[in-house]
Amino acid sequence: MLSFLLLLLVTTTASQLVAVGEGGNDTNGVNMKKCLDKERNALLLFKAPLQHPDDCLSTWRVDEHDCCKWSGVMCSTQTGHVTELYISGCSFVGEISHSLLNLTYLNILDLSYNSFHGTIPTFIGSLTELSYLDLSYNSFNGTIPRSIGSLRELRRLDLSFNSLYGTIPPEFGNLTNLQELHLDSVGRCRVEKVEWLSHLSRLEDLRMDGISLASANHWVDAILSLPKLTHLSLGGCELSQVMYPYSSFLNSSSSSSSISDLSLQNNNLTSSMYRWLLPLTSNSLQILDLSGNMLDGIPKYLGNICSLVSLDFSDNSAIIKFPDFLTNLSGCTSLTLADLIAYGSQFTGSLSNEIQKFSSLGYLDLSDNHLSGSISEKLWELPMLVILDLSFNNLIVPSTYHLSSLSYGKDIHLRSCKMLGPRFPKWIQTLKNLYRLDLSNTGISDTIPLEFWDMWPSQLIYLNLSSNNISGKLPDLLSNFATYSVIDLSSNSFNGQIPKLSSALATLDLSRNKFSGGISFICQIVDGWLEFIDLSHNSFIGQLPDCLWHFKDLKVLNLGHNNLFGRLPPSIGSLIQLQVLYLYKNNFSGELPLSLKNCTSLISLNLGANKFYDNVPVWIGENLSGLYFLLLRSNKFFGTIPLQLCQLSNLQILDMSMNNLHGSIPSCLSNLTSMVQQGGFSQDVQYSTKYLQGSYVDNAMIEWQGDEREFSRTLKLVKSIDLSSNNLTGQIPYQITNLFNLIALNLSKNELSGEIPPKIGEMINLEILDLSRNSFSGRIPSRMSHMSFLNYLDLSYNNFSGRIPTSTQLQSFQPSRYNGNAHLCGPPLTKKCPGDEESESPPIIGKSEGDGEDIDDELERWFYIGGGMGFVTGFWIACGVLLFNRRGRHAFFQFYDSFKDWVYVKVVVFIANLQ
Repeated sequence: MLSFLLLLLVTTTASQLVAVGEGGNDTNGVNMKKCLDKERNALLLFKAPLQHPDDCLSTWRVDEHDCCKWSGVMCSTQTGHVTELYISGCSFVGEISHSLLNLTYLNILDLSYNSFHGTIPTFIGSLTELSYLDLSYNSFNGTIPRSIGSLRELRRLDLSFNSLYGTIPPEFGNLTNLQELHLDSVGRCRVEKVEWLSHLSRLEDLRMDGISLASANHWVDAILSLPKLTHLSLGGCELSQVMYPYSSFLNSSSSSSSISDLSLQNNNLTSSMYRWLLPLTSNSLQILDLSGNMLDGIPKYLGNICSLVSLDFSDNSAIIKFPDFLTNLSGCTSLTLADLIAYGSQFTGSLSNEIQKFSSLGYLDLSDNHLSGSISEKLWELPMLVILDLSFNNLIVPSTYHLSSLSYGKDIHLRSCKMLGPRFPKWIQTLKNLYRLDLSNTGISDTIPLEFWDMWPSQLIYLNLSSNNISGKLPDLLSNFATYSVIDLSSNSFNGQIPKLSSALATLDLSRNKFSGGISFICQIVDGWLEFIDLSHNSFIGQLPDCLWHFKDLKVLNLGHNNLFGRLPPSIGSLIQLQVLYLYKNNFSGELPLSLKNCTSLISLNLGANKFYDNVPVWIGENLSGLYFLLLRSNKFFGTIPLQLCQLSNLQILDMSMNNLHGSIPSCLSNLTSMVQQGGFSQDVQYSTKYLQGSYVDNAMIEWQGDEREFSRTLKLVKSIDLSSNNLTGQIPYQITNLFNLIALNLSKNELSGEIPPKIGEMINLEILDLSRNSFSGRIPSRMSHMSFLNYLDLSYNNFSGRIPTSTQLQSFQPSRYNGNAHLCGPPLTKKCPGDEESESPPIIGKSEGDGEDIDDELERWFYIGGGMGFVTGFWIACGVLLFNRRGRHAFFQFYDSFKDWVYVKVVVFIANLQ
């Protein structure tokens, strides 16, 4: 009865607070106290300097006098004082105003998930009534103010995910009422002394991930002194560098722990840490994270923690025999363990029958290890197993199993395992409640039984059968898949036309098959969630249907390498979320639809190898400002290169080769700042489908070192300009030499003239330079001898003259790279430059073959030859060793290059004298 009355009292109080927040009236309609003018003005002053794009504070208006009605503001129903302030996730930018000091009764302050910057103000320590302070997920920098230690009523403090640095203030030990302390991922903070932790006797949740504890001796003792601590997370705290993590507790029977959730990931710990881990792992431990270390196994005492439910052992770098690992874990833990996560470690051996002891196991992830042998049938007999991931091992999957039919869904991931026999596994059809299935790259060479597609009506979420040799036709796929599902059948031998598809799909990948017919089937996918469609590398024919307005969420559309033709439909402009449009190698023609400029989210636009006939649209530069990759090669574009393309500051690849462009090269290409700065596209093009693992990696065909080459995972590292095979005239603008991080520049097969800009040698990262088949003249700039990374050069068929500058690179290319320049001379060409010829010495008369002087001359000649060869050999041995020293290699590189050139010249002159 007492508990019921307490519950009623709490519920009534909460209702009154909500009423105050919404309208300022209690449940009986009686007016509550309005907020005080002083506090109302304080809130307006707090809001004034902030940038708030989401307009979360739209209710904070000057004409609304009762601030207790404002969003995120809670007031006392009796006094009208502001007691709680929730402004989370509003993307605010700015600093915290001192006006908050006027909220003297503030009990809760939550400013998390914004972009507040500057230092955490010291005046926060004056808000002495605070019991809850959350400043996490912002951009605060500087040191953590000591004044926070004055907040004696504080029960929860969260400063995580900021850019703070320095030492954690020992004044935190004054927060004796603290129950939660979250300091994880705050930047470059460290703890030098841990005595203050022992004063936080009420602490239940401590998270300090990313804070260095390298100097914090006896931290284990401090943790053990916290009697109520249940959650401890010390990931990435440099624990392996702590000299003495404990003092004498190992000999103390009173040392015990109440921790139920312990995380020690990413600390480079070795198995020697288990001696101090033992006191932290009592029978209250339920979750243990040891991932990202260098552990070579686990001790048997971990297998006797009868409360352990989850163990994360992933990404450990020591080689471990998996059967031994299971043996040490198979005490009473085997009866309670529900999650065993150990992907990306160094497990070897087989999946032994020991696995059958783990009767509670529901989630088993052993992917990306070195397991071998046949998968034990005992694994499939585990009654609770729901999620199984054995991908990327050397395991063999038997063709038959005796599987239990569970009443709940099952996920099976066997990617890159090998099926025993090439037939499609029949045991799959015994799983009546399958949700996710990944059998990609498993060596299946067969057709799929028709009954397979009828097994799971409206429940499949993820199906990946890619990279096999599965053939045959697809049936209608209308009722098999759940909402927001994924189908990946790429890289097989499916053929025929595409049947009816479900509108529930989010991802459809049918690329690299033998499908044919039209693609009007995509018009059937209406009112759905389609985000990704890849039909590339098939034999589809026909036009792209004008029904694309259905796909407002589409992020990737890849139709490359087919036989599609006709104009692009106007509805393509409806794809306002589109990031990747890949139409390479089809027969599309006509002008680009103006509506395409609405696709302002585009990152990659690849229209190459088609028959588009148009001026290069200026709106590409004006509207598609987010482009990283623009490929228009091998079309019928004409006119000049629009200056507006220079506005694409993120552009890393510009390929307009093999068109009918004329005019000059815009000097403003130097504004492509992504080709000037270090780094570039920092991540793969992402498209978020809930159940797809990984991200879409864009690809492109690029002319590279004279050949067409497909780039995929390394595409984001390429920085290239290709304007070859057009009708461009004029000179190379000198401004283009400011693109210091350009890797490839191809201007070949144009009508360009003039001299190469002298500063081209400053483009030190250039690996490919093709200026062939133009009308360039003058000397090859001497500074090109400094282009140490140049590994492809073609200057043939121009009007260059003079000596080829001497350097390691320029003499290493075939003479054909300089052909067609009648007035060029010097190595590697056989044509000598004026002054290289020297008069031959007259023969010495009166010397016989047996004269000692003649023998001495011969010995001297061989001495120099042998000395030169020895020098060169020793030099290259030294350089070979240096190649394995990254730091030394870069420091030594310039000296190495110039010295090697000197040796080369001396050897050439020496051999010429011998001859």
